[in-house]
Amino acid sequence: MNISGRSLIRLSLLSAFFSAFASLSVASAHAQQWTPPTTEELSMTSQSEVPGAAAVYLYREETTEDKLHMFSIYTRLKVLTDLGKEYANVELGFAHGNEGVGYTVEDIQGRTIHSDGTIIPFTGKPYEKLIEKGQGVKFMAKVFSLPDVEVGSIIEYRYKLRYDDHYFLNPDWYIQSDLFTRKAHYAWRPTDKQLITGDGREQLTSSIAWFPILPDGTELKHTQVPGAGPIGGPQNVFELDVNNIPPAPNEDFMPPIRALTYRVLFFYTPYRTGAEFWKNETKFWSKTRDKFIGPGPAVTAAVKDLVAPTDTQDQKLRKLYAAVMKLENTSYTRAHSSAEEKAEGFKEVHTTDDIWTRKRGNDDQITELFVAMARAAGMKAYLAKVTNRDRSLFIPGYMSLSQLDDELAIVNLDGKEQYFDPGSRYCPYQHLAWKHSMTAGIRQADSGSDFANAPPESYTYSRTQRVADLTLDQQGVVSGNITMTYMGSPALRWRQRSLTGDSTSLEREIHASIERIVPPGMEVKVSSIDQIEDYEKPLIVKLDVKGTLGSSTGKRLLIPGDIFEANSKPAFPHEKREIPVYFNYAHMNQDAVRIKFPPTFTIESLPAADKYGFEKFAVYSLTSESNANSFTVRRNFSMAEIVFQPKEYPGLRGFYSKFETKDQESVVLTTAPAAPKPTPSGN
Repeated sequence: MNISGRSLIRLSLLSAFFSAFASLSVASAHAQQWTPPTTEELSMTSQSEVPGAAAVYLYREETTEDKLHMFSIYTRLKVLTDLGKEYANVELGFAHGNEGVGYTVEDIQGRTIHSDGTIIPFTGKPYEKLIEKGQGVKFMAKVFSLPDVEVGSIIEYRYKLRYDDHYFLNPDWYIQSDLFTRKAHYAWRPTDKQLITGDGREQLTSSIAWFPILPDGTELKHTQVPGAGPIGGPQNVFELDVNNIPPAPNEDFMPPIRALTYRVLFFYTPYRTGAEFWKNETKFWSKTRDKFIGPGPAVTAAVKDLVAPTDTQDQKLRKLYAAVMKLENTSYTRAHSSAEEKAEGFKEVHTTDDIWTRKRGNDDQITELFVAMARAAGMKAYLAKVTNRDRSLFIPGYMSLSQLDDELAIVNLDGKEQYFDPGSRYCPYQHLAWKHSMTAGIRQADSGSDFANAPPESYTYSRTQRVADLTLDQQGVVSGNITMTYMGSPALRWRQRSLTGDSTSLEREIHASIERIVPPGMEVKVSSIDQIEDYEKPLIVKLDVKGTLGSSTGKRLLIPGDIFEANSKPAFPHEKREIPVYFNYAHMNQDAVRIKFPPTFTIESLPAADKYGFEKFAVYSLTSESNANSFTVRRNFSMAEIVFQPKEYPGLRGFYSKFETKDQESVVLTTAPAAPKPTPSGN
């Protein structure tokens, strides 16, 4: 099985699927009153389009006034179930910088309307809560609860989000949410903005582009009001009205939600076409990164010490990769404050020399350092910046570098370009974290710059081996050990998790992950976690287990054939699906369960050997064997594809249903009859 061609095409089609809704357009609020509820709104108990929904938005409004540096947001929501009452607890997020840069939430108002029309105004005082603290910025929330909310209530609230006067911030309209929206209105009145373009030119522009993904028949309205704009010029006005917007998709195995939802993304630009934008902005990005990369004298000297003249290119690059992997990656630990840097005698970071001197840097800085070292070793090396596939998909029609998240290194190794991911701590040499594989973005090239397409990883790279060696006693209690061997993406996940806590918390999480998959009644204890930092080797976890296994019916004992699948649930329970199926990465699972039993048991039946496949992209097999006092069940599963379109869903679901049923077959042991008691001799 090989995913390299098909999956890249399918990811491109997936991106095109969303881009088909979009077009590039370039062009040079309601009164502050509560909305009286209608009789229908007061009495409604459900929304036919979303049966069983906890709540629905009756109306949402967002207006942006550049002159006032303000967003105004208004929300009306109908509570339909007890779960919907949670929407009365509101958190309004904003951010503050150390130098006063950021947002403030002001003028919060609200009220609750009962189904009989009774109105209860919000008279409380919101409080501020710290959500997250990063380097130079605090993410906060204004928190409040609307009063006396019950099933059938209508919730209304409004607030203003103000931003600093020296900023011009274009809005992003995300039309879909977790709830059905009956009606919504969006408006933006922009002002001219001073732009510094990619080639260093500074100009005043009123060119605004927007990237829409909208339902059929819905259009953004762009008008100009004569004399209402700057210096008596026209005032641009952008408005959007939408009706009956379904909730954002929320299913297992789905593409990144940010790539799916209806939205309009605005941005200022001096460019008239996407081709012009990417050519100029990518060229400027490449030049600025080269200034940082170098290499400088410190990096060049370090490379001379690290590699030998007689080393092959591969040997050199492996040594350099190992060297940057030893550095502290602050994206997984913590950022160091300027005061700490100064106390250690460090100045501001300007080049990769500064990163090497510090022996630490964030993920992008470490990637750039690796590129610098490869260049210092005499190799052609380039930087790429790609979209994190865990968050979104790269869409060339959206003219913004903001959709690019992380950096990768490209090195010409013995005449062939290879991608590397040194910024992903513990990522093996010549491999990529799954979120950086099969994604796209921009890159440096001999010609200056170009689009980048990160390669896929083979399904054989990401493997999980689960081996159980158990002994069953006369009372039906098993004891023994389980060995979990993680390779590729599963190993990288646990290794990176180890950086965010201590060994105790890591052990606790691994314990919980195994406890969830083995049958109930089995006690699990982690005995060792081996090779946690040796990223080029498998991560091995050993566990001791003990407890009851299976169920007895008379003289029969029924034991799960594969104990690692005993608690599994159907992956695709729904008969129909309207969005693509999307797996994070291609992978293999290999199970082996061996159970020894006492001579008082005999095997009545074992799961029969079977094998299923789905086209050329997935295969499943199960085999079993036995001898006088033990049996072994082996299960292998390989998935070499990561994207399946809705039309392929019935076949994929049928394949999963077959092997999920097979996984639940049992081994049946029978208790041997007791030996007859000797008859007393008669005298």
